[in-house]
Amino acid sequence: MDLLMASLLIIMLLPVFVILVVVNYFVNRGSVWFVQRRIGLNEKEFTLYKFKTLLNKGTIKGAVMEDPLTHNPMIMTRWGRFMRAYSLDEIPQLINVVRNDLSFVGPRPLLPEYLGYYDQRERKRHQVKPGITGLAQVKGRNMLDWPEKLAYDVRYVENISFLLDMKILADTMLQWFRPCKATLEISLIDYIRQSKQNIKQF
Repeated sequence: MDLLMASLLIIMLLPVFVILVVVNYFVNRGSVWFVQRRIGLNEKEFTLYKFKTLLNKGTIKGAVMEDPLTHNPMIMTRWGRFMRAYSLDEIPQLINVVRNDLSFVGPRPLLPEYLGYYDQRERKRHQVKPGITGLAQVKGRNMLDWPEKLAYDVRYVENISFLLDMKILADTMLQWFRPCKATLEISLIDYIRQSKQNIKQF
């Protein structure tokens, strides 16, 4: 079902895909793609594809942000914020669905660097294929803190069903009509470090 839906959407969205590639190429001065290694089913790594929305500082004008993992200063243009607000940067992940790396619904695939920071229960999130959207995304996305996100991931794994997937997809479509402000989440590593520091100070 994932393969069929992804193949149909790629065909239907091909004109949009081409337009986004061209605009991204000119706005980002030749930098179109965001390619990164992520963790999938059974903790196996795969390559995730998205449209690039963050650029190296100094190459172009825009809002200065900090890369969550490296802490390097990055630039997000108005175009980048627009794509993130409407999740247009996620469209290339249909390729990952066709490649069998992703499902439409599942825990969002996270960085390999985070593997050593999950507790035993949180590692359950890798017992199912990761998804383009998931329970944590429809429950608050970047408004949730890391324990809440991971808890929703585990809750999804423990209650996975076709009906739950359909509800998450429906909620995701509704959110598309209520675009959120483009923000960058704190990395899980920094979140745990800050939590430990707060405990020590207490």
